[in-house]
Amino acid sequence: VQLQASGGGLVRAGGSLRLSCAASGRTSNINGMGWYRQAPGKEREMVAWIYRSGGTNYMNPREGRFTISRDNAKNTVLLQMNSLKPEDTAVYYCSATRLFRPTGAPPDYWGQGTQVTVSS
Repeated sequence: VQLQASGGGLVRAGGSLRLSCAASGRTSNINGMGWYRQAPGKEREMVAWIYRSGGTNYMNPREGRFTISRDNAKNTVLLQMNSLKPEDTAVYYCSATRLFRPTGAPPDYWGQGTQVTVSS
């Protein structure tokens, strides 16, 4: 499985960005897809996740700033990020897990990172 991410960039605080990730290869093996991010000097953290069934997990579900969606037919996942803050600045990585992996298992596949920079 290969994951191709796109959509990062530079935006001012309060702005929006949409990240896209397209999976190719043996996509029938994929269950969960989503995004992690890593800021300089910090550990990589899960941002948003969506399962083939449509179930989702978010890092900060109460904030409601990020929305993840998925098109199973096109093997793509989108992350709409609104009301961005400088602390959202990080490299964002698309990732995926194989079928039958337990909930919360670390991703099996990783795409290249895409830089998101939010200026104050």
